[in-house]
Amino acid sequence: MQANSSSGTAQVHINLAERSYPIVIGASLLGQPATYRDLPAASTALIVSNSTVAPLYAAQLQAALQSHYKTVLLVTLPDGEAHKDWPTLQLIFDALLKNGCDRKTVLFALGGGVVGDMTGFAAASYMRGVPFVQVPTTLLAQVDSSVGGKTAINHPLGKNMIGAFYQPQQVVCDLDVLKTLPARELSAGLAEVIKYGPIADMAFLDWIETNLNALLAREPAALAHAIRRSCEIKASVVGQDERESGLRAILNFGHTFGHAIEAGLGYGAWLHGEGVGCGMVMAAHLSQRLGLVDAAFVQRLSTLIQRAGLPVVGARLSPTDNAGRYLELMRVDKKAEAGEIRFVVIDGPGRAAVRSAPDALVREVIDSCCD
Repeated sequence: MQANSSSGTAQVHINLAERSYPIVIGASLLGQPATYRDLPAASTALIVSNSTVAPLYAAQLQAALQSHYKTVLLVTLPDGEAHKDWPTLQLIFDALLKNGCDRKTVLFALGGGVVGDMTGFAAASYMRGVPFVQVPTTLLAQVDSSVGGKTAINHPLGKNMIGAFYQPQQVVCDLDVLKTLPARELSAGLAEVIKYGPIADMAFLDWIETNLNALLAREPAALAHAIRRSCEIKASVVGQDERESGLRAILNFGHTFGHAIEAGLGYGAWLHGEGVGCGMVMAAHLSQRLGLVDAAFVQRLSTLIQRAGLPVVGARLSPTDNAGRYLELMRVDKKAEAGEIRFVVIDGPGRAAVRSAPDALVREVIDSCCD
């Protein structure tokens, strides 16, 4: 990690040989032309945003990019996880094709995780690959989804099942955009921040517990540290396992249960971070039942997640066989292998592992964690 103390910005580098790129973290970055000076040369840029974010920040980004590109286009998508689908993805392709965009055109993802995932997938697909830049405007996207090159859309039968690994040219994490983030979205982002402690860095978990009120109050120094440390941990993991053949799977702690909740309730009913927060509680209970952690660890994590404003009680997905519905959905999760569900569990504080578990044990966890 390289820091520039004079300008108040920090950089975390993703080391992937020729696909390496910087994550730039600081205040007042989005609207500064200098932020984008090292990107590939092109005549056209296309900003992809949504109906919530575009009115707030698209004009700033357009003005900054006009120093580097002859034409700066904007396409505005409908907001929400429910629109992370083929018809909405086509809006990006429509804009690219109608404006005669070539393979040097640079796409800019201005929004949260949905916009970032869809823009990245469009960039990976258009003319078999054009450059793109992540400009995440939610905490969750800044600490997780904008980093590491996972791009995808949802399918009614599974979350993020259609996509590609495709790395951005740069990630720009502007702390100022978090000032307009709704409180519920801030809490959702904190789920992904909390995640990094149990799987990789218990000292960071200690720091989160101590500084959670400062994070909820959006104190810039606290947010900057949380974002930087989260990105450092993810950068280390992605640098070792870009395509999730092994180690990178630990970043999915809480996601197997969480994705089931999202898909089972209908995308958008719970925010992704809310599913992950509750999913971590369920995964911690599974870890305890597998004899990997004690009850005190489960209680500690559950208390922190609840303090962050996140749900700790699982949603009911079926009135008759709730656990059965969870199992059905989890079997189409990307981490399942030959129909066997793979869970990220805590193999002792600060260490994660990917394990299978008997259905009967998983049912016990679901039944104990759901109202």
